[in-house]
Amino acid sequence: MVIGKDNWSGLSPEEKKKELYLRQKRILDDFLERGAITQAQYDKSFGDLTEKMGMGELIKDLNKL
Repeated sequence: MVIGKDNWSGLSPEEKKKELYLRQKRILDDFLERGAITQAQYDKSFGDLTEKMGMGELIKDLNKL
């Protein structure tokens, strides 16, 4: 889900955090796809991002889909 500027103010702090996390993940995905970073760099960055933002449960839920 991508939230436009008009809808951002209506989100709760937790929803904003989740949206920011997903945007950051998409950037990492794009970097990996284009060869800007290695798989090892992606794994490290994605793991750090997930841990620091406390999104481990979100990833578990997404992996179930």
